[in-house]
Amino acid sequence: MSATRGRPVSKLASLIAVVCAIVGGIMLVVPVAELSVQQSKSAGLAIILIGLFATSRLPEYLTALLFFLIAMLFAVSPPAVVFSGFQSTALWLVFGGLVIGMALSSTGLGKRIAITIARYLKGSYRSLIIGMSLVGLAFAFLMPSGMGRLVLLVPIAVEIARQFGFREGSNGRTGIVLATILGSFFPAFAILPANVPNMVFVGMAESQFGISLLYGEYLLLHFPVLGGLKLVLIVLVILWLYPDKPNALGEGSAGVAADFSRDERILSSVLVLSLLFWITDFAHHISPAWIGLAAALFLLMPRVGVVSHADFNTRINFSSLFFVAGVIGLGIMIVDSGLASLFGGRLVELLPLHRDMPFVNFMSVMFAASLTGLIATLAGVPAIVSPLVEEIAAVTGLPVKSVLMMQVLGFSTMLLPYTSPPVVVALQIAGIRLAEITKPTVILAGLSFVVLAPIDFLWWRLLGWL
Repeated sequence: MSATRGRPVSKLASLIAVVCAIVGGIMLVVPVAELSVQQSKSAGLAIILIGLFATSRLPEYLTALLFFLIAMLFAVSPPAVVFSGFQSTALWLVFGGLVIGMALSSTGLGKRIAITIARYLKGSYRSLIIGMSLVGLAFAFLMPSGMGRLVLLVPIAVEIARQFGFREGSNGRTGIVLATILGSFFPAFAILPANVPNMVFVGMAESQFGISLLYGEYLLLHFPVLGGLKLVLIVLVILWLYPDKPNALGEGSAGVAADFSRDERILSSVLVLSLLFWITDFAHHISPAWIGLAAALFLLMPRVGVVSHADFNTRINFSSLFFVAGVIGLGIMIVDSGLASLFGGRLVELLPLHRDMPFVNFMSVMFAASLTGLIATLAGVPAIVSPLVEEIAAVTGLPVKSVLMMQVLGFSTMLLPYTSPPVVVALQIAGIRLAEITKPTVILAGLSFVVLAPIDFLWWRLLGWL
């Protein structure tokens, strides 16, 4: 029997949500003197939504729908900006992931894959957590799309949890899924082409400074600490927050036929083909979203019949699509209003930068980039912080390239999960509430500042970057 963590209503969380609602509501009606009307309204709405997302006082999809309503009633931004999330590739990748996940479950292929992986993990809960985090890391090297990785891996992680007897809502199920998500998400920041923020960062480095970043150089500088050591912390934090004990694999592994069924063969072919297209996107430049959507549409075709019309109508979690669209729309609204750039510039002005304080400078840039992620989402950090690099370099006396690289420590430190669409997507596919991942991400952020950053500083000095 797996342990299930209760979810008592937190008075502190409710108080935070109420305070955010009051402060944000005032800013919606009474513009702040230092901000334009649009910036004040955007800031007010963002405060309300961040309070609700962080505390989970409302279901996530309701918070997203509330964003659409308030943004339109108060004319915070044009409709094209407010509803821009519905045009985002992330939304369609979620849709594709939901269909693929349903197909993995209904055909039995997910169960077959899960049992195959689970047999190599020896059945202890610790080995399951370590194994799934390593699987996530391995795919970070193989697939350049964070969303594509999680769309593929999360349904398998859910099935592995089920095979070991972990019910929905149990510590074990949550732990296995989070190990997969975080193991594939955080170390990927240390692998150059592995996610969107990294690629935005590469683009800014080339367009603004004429600096071409090399794969090996980037990996050597960032992976030992931001990849390897962070993965160790992920495993330790999950084992501490979500302790559990699995049933023997044999209790959940019955019912898998020796031979693949027709639907399993079709689905296997679709997954292999999709994976090949995802891995080679550097050559064909087709978005992972359209690859996922093509796979989903093929599986839904009547003559293919892998996902039936009835299953599609009754088992697809359409509330996930509203949630993703709302989160993305919020980020674009903040950037469009100019609030994100204003916040980033003011934040840098307040930093205690000094030529004779290299460690303080190192931590300050990391802190500024991380806080900027709360406003602009992680993918927006390089676009906001990079233009400030030359100014920071002049004040600190550090090389421009070193200052440029410091922001990676910041946008790889996720303070709250709503700032990363791939994580939001993965949680929706797994049916896990945003609040469940907030505690481990906040703890990991604290450990990143207190433990990893000082080690990283010493590593940079050893390599001659500081």
